[in-house]
Amino acid sequence: MILAAVVVTFNRLDQLKITLARLMAEKVDHIVVADNASGDGTAAWLANQSDPRLHVVTLADNRGGAGGFEAGMAAARDLFDPDWVVLMDDDARPCPGALRVFRNEAPDLEPSTGAVAAAVFYPDGTLCEMNRPSRNPFWNLGLFARTLLRGSRRGFHMDDAAFAPDADARQIDVASFVGYFVHRDAMDRVGLPEGGLFIYGDDVLYSLRLRRAGLGITLLPAVRFEHDCGTMGEGFIYRPLWKIYYHCRNGVDIARQAAGPFVFPLALAYYTVIWWRRGRHYDAGERAQYNRLMWQGLRDGLRGKRGRNDALHAKQ
Repeated sequence: MILAAVVVTFNRLDQLKITLARLMAEKVDHIVVADNASGDGTAAWLANQSDPRLHVVTLADNRGGAGGFEAGMAAARDLFDPDWVVLMDDDARPCPGALRVFRNEAPDLEPSTGAVAAAVFYPDGTLCEMNRPSRNPFWNLGLFARTLLRGSRRGFHMDDAAFAPDADARQIDVASFVGYFVHRDAMDRVGLPEGGLFIYGDDVLYSLRLRRAGLGITLLPAVRFEHDCGTMGEGFIYRPLWKIYYHCRNGVDIARQAAGPFVFPLALAYYTVIWWRRGRHYDAGERAQYNRLMWQGLRDGLRGKRGRNDALHAKQ
């Protein structure tokens, strides 16, 4: 089995050093770093690395996580023709031995498996909520009813018991690009993630594409990753605040792809209420900005806009 790792980075050299050290200690055949035009010395540091497995893709500008994963996966596929590609951010990395466990488990996967998701934890060992895999409630009436009754993500996300090291593998519909293993056949069938999303939702939409193509996604809880992230805190508070724009803009297409054309209006209304309620976690001064960014994201999502919103970033 040929296994390639793809790491997307932007101005987090300290984190990238930890992740690459962890990867280089694992049995991985190739490591592709997609550098989103970092300005913190990342390029110079990478140029001085001597590990022959390391290949750097330097982007001309910051294309976000989505653009980085698209470019990194393309390079891994075209240069190395791997059997599997595993994706991660620069602040995420495999726990020691995780890739060995994956290699041991992979031969027993169903032939229709297109992707495998790892169990992701914070450095303190608690579950990383933003990387909790899920089922699509719009494809299962029971899940849909449970989601409505509970009024939260708990209705369709994997419960804590699913992440025990000795838990059985489970079939899921959606996982994040942290410890996300993609089979070469899946890339051949559905292509690459949509780079124009910039940040947020690229992993959800890619997962839904795999599932719609008839490919399975398997959660392997014995394959464990660590995510040292600080973007979201309790209550899904985004820092910096402008990120909510991309969450809502790309969320429009997630609602459309998850629910289908007929249920889409109701699904988007449901998501909008959830996003609006999250604004209550901000103080009065930030809440007005949050609501403005949320509605702007919804508007641009309905218009089908993609790419980095340079006007938004110019105001920061």
